[in-house]
Amino acid sequence: MEHSGHGMVMDLPPFTLGRGLQWSADPFFLVACLLGLALYGWGVVRLTRRGDKWPVGRTVAYVAGVLSVALVMCTGLNDYGMVMFSVHMVQHMVISMLSPILILLGAPITLALRSLPPAARGHKGPRELLLMLLHSRYMKIVTHPVFTIPLFIASLYALYFTPLFDFLMGSKTGHVAMMVHFLAVGLVFFWPIMGVDPGPNRPGHLMRMLELFAGMPFHAFFGIALMMASTPMVETFRNPPSSLGIDALSDQNAAGGIAWAFSEIPSVLVLIALMFQWYASDQRQAKRKDRAADRDGDQELEAYNAYLASLNARGN
Repeated sequence: MEHSGHGMVMDLPPFTLGRGLQWSADPFFLVACLLGLALYGWGVVRLTRRGDKWPVGRTVAYVAGVLSVALVMCTGLNDYGMVMFSVHMVQHMVISMLSPILILLGAPITLALRSLPPAARGHKGPRELLLMLLHSRYMKIVTHPVFTIPLFIASLYALYFTPLFDFLMGSKTGHVAMMVHFLAVGLVFFWPIMGVDPGPNRPGHLMRMLELFAGMPFHAFFGIALMMASTPMVETFRNPPSSLGIDALSDQNAAGGIAWAFSEIPSVLVLIALMFQWYASDQRQAKRKDRAADRDGDQELEAYNAYLASLNARGN
């Protein structure tokens, strides 16, 4: 055992990818991931048995999103993330910026609304409660950009550069709570921007792009600040166990590089998703206009035929 900034930790051998990917499950996230996959699978099976179709791409995206959470929380990455800033930053970036995007592309709320049975008249079941939550004032607030963008930025600066981070890293419970927070922040930030599910705040596609780019520069600046620092900035990672054979400042610089580079990945993914959604929306709108034009044309033709018939009747 060796003392670190957040308490007593086990000696760990130098980090390698093989050791980082070894099975070492956090119980909370293991149960949450299995439950999330089981519920989603139940919804898809229920729809299929009913004769309804559910896009395979959505299922693949959701499963990949949940597995990405398991990758960083149920492997050796979670153990090394307690004592190495660089590995912790990989966890943070994946669970806050990659996992939420994939989960949202899976449209879990839409699946729930389509698969959950409606409650009996005069009663409220899970489906009705979910609808109430979606239309609540609380949901309007937490998905509004005035709330989500500052929260997204504060999750970096107000957490890492204050004693709060060291306090949370001082216990397993605090660490799990922090990771849940990162996932939740990612979900509420990206949901109004590129989520497939219905939501209380859904601006136009151009505004969504602006919301995305409003938060990303701060993310890059955070990474640059870590890369350029001349002393360790986070107490938890100031004295890594000697068994790791790493230098705290070098590890911090690596963590900054990961944060800086990772800010580009979700930007590209979200932009691609937005472009596809924008194109699909335009196609649907064009089809609606075509159908409306066809209806109007049919009505005009019927009116003209009726006019000709009336003239014919007068002539007779």
